[in-house]
Amino acid sequence: MNFSDQLSSIQQQADDALKSALTFLKISDQKLADAMEYSLFNGGKRVRPLLVRGAAEALGYQGDVSAAMAAVEMIHSYSLVHDDLPAMDDDDLRRGKPTCHIAFDEATAILAGDALLTGAFEVLAEKDADLSSQQRLAMINELSKGAGASGMVAGQAIDLAAVGKQVDLDYLENMHLHKTGALIRSSVLLGAYFVDASAEQLAALQAYSRAVGLAFQVQDDILDIEGDTATLGKQQGADIALNKPTYPALLGLDGAKQKMHELHQLALQQLEQLSGDTSLLKNLADYIVARDH
Repeated sequence: MNFSDQLSSIQQQADDALKSALTFLKISDQKLADAMEYSLFNGGKRVRPLLVRGAAEALGYQGDVSAAMAAVEMIHSYSLVHDDLPAMDDDDLRRGKPTCHIAFDEATAILAGDALLTGAFEVLAEKDADLSSQQRLAMINELSKGAGASGMVAGQAIDLAAVGKQVDLDYLENMHLHKTGALIRSSVLLGAYFVDASAEQLAALQAYSRAVGLAFQVQDDILDIEGDTATLGKQQGADIALNKPTYPALLGLDGAKQKMHELHQLALQQLEQLSGDTSLLKNLADYIVARDH
């Protein structure tokens, strides 16, 4: 199966898992439910659910991972809803469509994000899955760290603090290892928690997730320069307009492309240490450096 077919299959699995999760949550307000659904089903690539599935398969697990797939995508979607708010990045477009606060209103967008965040943990804690209580606790612990003040939320704070300032490469990488990389790491580790992974396997998967997470961000920065608004689904040049720190700004465009190539090779090297089916993780690493949006 080529990656396009793999991606379509994972996207459908993720969409099915998210629909099931929304039903499971028994949302009590229709406008809130509509805003949550709008935010989840607006064309996301489902990279994080793919990482959950890919990591499980790389360790030989072929069972149901839908609860974890739904949980990480709910966290990711909540973060995008809040990032787009006027007090944060103030974006009108997300994946070519009006952002949640534009399609609904600002208060509803905040509440939809809150509900997606908390709902993710309810899904991990209680939704039907072949998981022990110990596995559920490990997943909740990992996702809390990846999404919270030592992970993604800290990354967003670091990002906001850097706007309009001169920062160095270490600062930029630290920001992205938190803002984007922490949830990517959590996605990979959630997949690993479906099996009794060894310390060596976990180390390889974490190194893979670090490289992939940074490569994803480097390519985003490159696309902000070389892409176009219609293909990107967001305003081209938005980072430049906001004077945000980026890899091309620090390394030059050619230097950023070389950095992305090095991260891509590092990610592939980690997969050589795993004995399961690593095709999903390999193809994702290839896709990240070749994508145009």
